[in-house]
Amino acid sequence: MKKLFALLLAACMLMSVTAVFAEEAASADIPLVVATSTLSQKFSPYFADTAYDQDVVSMTQISMMTTDRVGGIIYNGIEGETIPYNGTDYTYYGTGDLTVNYDEATDITTYGYKMRNDLKFSDGEPVTIDDVIFTYYVYLDPAYNGSTTLSSYDIVGLQAYRTQIPEANLESVTKIANDIKAAGFGYELKEGDSFTQEEYDAYYNAATELWKNDTQGIVDYVMAKYAADYAEAQIGYTVDEVNADEGLKVALGMVMWGFGKVEEADGKKVFTTSDGKAFNLTDGERPVIDDYFNATYAAYEGNIDNYLGTESAVGATTDEIFASTMTMVAKDQGVDMDAGVPNIAGIKRVDDYTVEVQVKGFSAPAVYSILGLNITPMHYYGDPAQYDYENNKFGHPFGDLSIAQSKTDAPMGAGPYKFVKYDNRVVYYEANEYYYKGAPKTKTMQFKETNAAEVASAVQTGTADGGEMTGSKTNFELLKSFNSNNEVTGDVVTTYSVANLGYGYIGINADTVNVAGEPGSEASKNLRKGLATILAVYRDTAFDSYYGDAAAVINYPISSTSWAAPQATDEGYRVAYSVDAEGNDIYTAEMSAEDKYEAAKKAAIGFFKAAGYTFDEAAGKFTEAPEGASLSYEVIIPGDGTGDHPSFAVLTDAREALGSFGIELKINDPADSNVLWDALDAGTQNLWCAAWGSTIDPDMYQVYHSSNIVGKGGSDSNHYHIQSEKLDEMILNARQSSDQAYRKEVYKDALNEIMDWAVEIPAYQRQNIVIASSQRVNIDTVTPDVTTYWGWLSEIETLEMNATK
Repeated sequence: MKKLFALLLAACMLMSVTAVFAEEAASADIPLVVATSTLSQKFSPYFADTAYDQDVVSMTQISMMTTDRVGGIIYNGIEGETIPYNGTDYTYYGTGDLTVNYDEATDITTYGYKMRNDLKFSDGEPVTIDDVIFTYYVYLDPAYNGSTTLSSYDIVGLQAYRTQIPEANLESVTKIANDIKAAGFGYELKEGDSFTQEEYDAYYNAATELWKNDTQGIVDYVMAKYAADYAEAQIGYTVDEVNADEGLKVALGMVMWGFGKVEEADGKKVFTTSDGKAFNLTDGERPVIDDYFNATYAAYEGNIDNYLGTESAVGATTDEIFASTMTMVAKDQGVDMDAGVPNIAGIKRVDDYTVEVQVKGFSAPAVYSILGLNITPMHYYGDPAQYDYENNKFGHPFGDLSIAQSKTDAPMGAGPYKFVKYDNRVVYYEANEYYYKGAPKTKTMQFKETNAAEVASAVQTGTADGGEMTGSKTNFELLKSFNSNNEVTGDVVTTYSVANLGYGYIGINADTVNVAGEPGSEASKNLRKGLATILAVYRDTAFDSYYGDAAAVINYPISSTSWAAPQATDEGYRVAYSVDAEGNDIYTAEMSAEDKYEAAKKAAIGFFKAAGYTFDEAAGKFTEAPEGASLSYEVIIPGDGTGDHPSFAVLTDAREALGSFGIELKINDPADSNVLWDALDAGTQNLWCAAWGSTIDPDMYQVYHSSNIVGKGGSDSNHYHIQSEKLDEMILNARQSSDQAYRKEVYKDALNEIMDWAVEIPAYQRQNIVIASSQRVNIDTVTPDVTTYWGWLSEIETLEMNATK
């Protein structure tokens, strides 16, 4: 009996184990289907433009760099690093080890990458450092026209290689080319100029052609993207009529881009360009591309780089023209161009698994670009027969990326999945058995194009197993309705909310909102603080009404996703604009909302008085503004003309409050948001509402450094027109250090300086939603503690499906 019982027990155990194996095998064969937006089918690690195409590519790739749940860099990827997050220790592994060493004596930063020795691409071919070097040379080739800006870093020998001008001659040639560029359109040569008439003409003839071609590109883009929906509403002609008329195409392109408008006059449709030229469309008068060129030329005062950086629909730049000009200048200067520059001196192959990249100077954000590339297979995107490092051959001919460009429809790499095909709006993958973290538990997966409004229902009904949604009050309520517990996570869907990589704000232009034309004076700051105090107090109610739990008020002009963002527990942390002109707290914990509104008005009146405004105590209103200031300011908000914007309620409440003591706030909510963008580009706005996208590194240079104020020749991204030497110094100090603790302290001071200038009212940090099917996805296998930088698919190799799908 004992033997029989043992045999029966063993049989039961075998049947149980077999059942478990069968269930696991069954679940492994079930595909994970992820909803995604419309794909452009540029599935290339080099040339993918949209975030959705990049998602498709990412499943097939490995990166040199690994980052943790807060975006911090894992420098010891081979052995792994254990880092706590939210009270839990997590160990992160990467494809290699990273080093960053700055030599102050030579002013050179050396970035090192040592890869694991067991990496393989999905076809079984080993990954070597030559694949990394090949990848660098693709991104840095002058023929590269993708969205990665690696070539903007001053890698030793890079410009000499790209221009093929020897380093010894590069500085003098570059100076002449820069002189030509700085001269601008319509320049008349003078004695002593460093360039010739022929060199000048070559540059500006090419620039004119590029500019005109770009305006045609905008017209083509508008016809492809917007004509069907907007043609009749914008210019009064049907899409079929516009398609049959080249002049109407130009008119629609100009209207949609804010360079013209169509109005009825005496029963006729009159199209007027932004530079004042009128066309009677009814009588057959039509604009041509030259008219578009002339209008944009006038708007940008002949500055082609400012125009392209703001308006181009195709991402055109003058880089190629500048390079050809340098070549022409070099030849004219007698430089031996036949000798050429065979390699990029700063990229050095140390051994089979190590590479070093040397860059002039030091910039903290640079590491994310220089060591943050995907490692692409040379044998797929290039030609191994053309690679010989010692003899300066790098897998493709100089200036010829035709092989890489021919592979944009099918990505390949060493990532967790192998691309199989794109068919009928679905991307199909199968698990990569060679993936260095282990083959994914789920053997197949798909990205399925899904309308954004249908992601929730797709997951509920089983058309998809997961996807991303925009956080909103409506969407949260919808998800709650799916689950029997009436929560966003339950028996039907599981919801992961992560802060969006960016934040909403209300901006104030220091150049148009100031006293006596002195934007940095205490009087000017007090004027702006008066406005900011009123705007800030109405944020809570407005954003709760618009977003509910899908957004939170922020108090500093930085995304709360950043490691540099001040925390409520930090010493000196304050609610935005909660101190009066004497430095006293405006609010107390016991105050009701109405009490706070009254306290804010009292404090704001104090700021306006300090700014020099004349106040009639009997009437309780301001009656006169100081020199250069006004009793009336306009705020532009892109709410489609219907008030559909998170900050709209803030403005309407603030308008009433400010108006109660004699300050007018005019709300401009244009149906065409280009009204705002054009004002920002021209620097004419008073106040405005918008949102910033953020990067993994909190570098403030582009947005707040005074060199980037609109019209000063920089990036034209400093729309606040804040010009503070103190702030400039802090920004440069922070980006020149690799000490994160030090940088955080410097950025804290920089944020306080921005708030003191009162050019930005931090508004909201909205949430993005990722949902997964609680029924079909084994939620226990989804990576825990999902964050902005650590998505739900970050450890996709561990994710399993339920066998009951």
